[in-house]
Amino acid sequence: MRVIGIESSCDETAVAVYDAELGLMSHCLHSQVAMHQAYGGVVPELASRDHVRRLLPLVRQALAEAQSDRGAIDAVAYTAGPGLIGALLVGAGFASSLGYAWGKPALGIHHLEGHLLAPLLEPDPPAFPFLALLVSGGHTQLVDVAGLGQYRILGETLDDAAGEAFDKTAKLLGLPYPGGAALARLAEQGRAGRFVFPRPMLDRPGLDFSFSGLKTAALVALRGRVLDDAIRADVARGFQDAVVETLAEKCRRALASAGHRRLVIAGGVGANSRLRERLAEVVRGAGAELYFPRAEFCTDNGAMIALAGCMRLAAGMQHGGGIAARAHWELGDAGATGDMTP
Repeated sequence: MRVIGIESSCDETAVAVYDAELGLMSHCLHSQVAMHQAYGGVVPELASRDHVRRLLPLVRQALAEAQSDRGAIDAVAYTAGPGLIGALLVGAGFASSLGYAWGKPALGIHHLEGHLLAPLLEPDPPAFPFLALLVSGGHTQLVDVAGLGQYRILGETLDDAAGEAFDKTAKLLGLPYPGGAALARLAEQGRAGRFVFPRPMLDRPGLDFSFSGLKTAALVALRGRVLDDAIRADVARGFQDAVVETLAEKCRRALASAGHRRLVIAGGVGANSRLRERLAEVVRGAGAELYFPRAEFCTDNGAMIALAGCMRLAAGMQHGGGIAARAHWELGDAGATGDMTP
């Protein structure tokens, strides 16, 4: 069984080919970061137009690198949501048309399900069930993953996602877009303990998160100071330490309450090296195992969509057809049926 996967939910256009027996056969990606840098963030209309330009050449490239013709493809999987609605519609319309032209089914995939399953692309994949920390620019969630399509949210952010807080604080520090990765690099040069920020919501029970106050704390710490390189690095270090410790403690609590012995890290912030180190300490203390995808599969990519599509096709999970795109779509509603109706 072989599936081509298309990702176009935001500012990356990606296409990959995944085979159930051979594994990942090709993985092609075009990033729009350079295009959006001048605006300090993603411009949805520009993102959508660039997806239109990039998709067909990337499909041809992915098929060529996989040494596969369209006749060997069993389905076309695409990101159906959540994301920027214009960008999603480009991918959904393209994938549905491609499926129609090739006589293959088109499968709408939940973007976050793709991230949750990304560690299964690795040589030593986790088995179901597992606990997942899904942490990105738009989402921060703790998810109980019982199996494919069986997702229960244990806790989530009540305001900003961790990645969003990283990006906003990076902007306060004068770092270029995209700021999260730049802040993490700057934090490596900072001194621990110079700035100590709050660990939000650790003083109460539960597994929910809140990060909006952290960027306010960073703003207050910077107010009235001359921002030399040392101050900026120390603030970045203090901010990152606060986010990492908060995520780590919530994961420790979730492992204890859910009884899982496998922790999966998914999403763009999952590439943060300090977070990975701290969570490795947490799982050792809990007698659990830690799994995460390589850095290139933490951010948006077509490989995770192709994999999810292949798994859903094998399990007989297909939605009712038509072009499906949803800007807002709860992960728990993805379900085991693949139904895309609101």
